[in-house]
Amino acid sequence: METRITKSNELEWKPLQEEGIKTDGIYAKVLRFDKTTNRPPTFLLKFEPGASYPNHVHPAGEEIYVLEGEVRSGKDELKAGDYLYMPPGSTHSVFSRTGCTLLFMVPEEVVILK
Repeated sequence: METRITKSNELEWKPLQEEGIKTDGIYAKVLRFDKTTNRPPTFLLKFEPGASYPNHVHPAGEEIYVLEGEVRSGKDELKAGDYLYMPPGSTHSVFSRTGCTLLFMVPEEVVILK
């Protein structure tokens, strides 16, 4: 892998689209795309007030850093400046009452729980 700079301020927010999943009010900016796995392991998400992401499991864990706003990740309430590490096998849903911007590092695709 080679060194790469992504100028996130120059990227447009794009609606998060995942087949069969309600993602209204969630927008993404891809910071790094892994061609080997055909997915972005590092990205920004912006939740509009009231937006949510359904309950899911992280087979390889997850890291979240809150850049702006407030968000609930499972039972945890996070605010700007908070960092959350979730180990492999962790499950949670995500909801933001006020809106937020988050940095995510997700090494492997999540599995939606129904």
